[in-house]
Amino acid sequence: MGASLGNNNGRKRRTSRADAFSEINITPMVDVMLVLLVIFMVAAPMMTTGVTVDLPESSANPVAGQDEPLTISVTADGKVYIQKTPVSLGELQNKLAAVTKQKKETRIFVRGDKSVDYGKIMQVVGEINAAGFSKVALITEAGSTPAPASKGK
Repeated sequence: MGASLGNNNGRKRRTSRADAFSEINITPMVDVMLVLLVIFMVAAPMMTTGVTVDLPESSANPVAGQDEPLTISVTADGKVYIQKTPVSLGELQNKLAAVTKQKKETRIFVRGDKSVDYGKIMQVVGEINAAGFSKVALITEAGSTPAPASKGK
């Protein structure tokens, strides 16, 4: 009753063009993803600092900790920033309380430009302490040795 009229030799004949491309080659996609991964791995550390500050150098060891610290920066012209947001010295306590959600155990790193007056840095640290935060650290450039102190005559 049902006989085939073509010479197929028992093989199924392709009837549409979609059947010809039934497999997807994912190798180019994997290559592109690996290249993007490498690019982001290289670029991510460069995007961590928000405010450009010329840090002083120190030979002290880094401070270890598990949580992400809050960074306060003081630029060469004396402007104060919480992360990347500019803030005045008078409103620093209120902003810190709001940002940390009143968690007084939050670690705070102070980054001060080396050309800034030491008194300005201490004003910022004083405001942080007055807000109730005790885990405050000063950030410096690592890997250098301090210059020897000169003796006065």
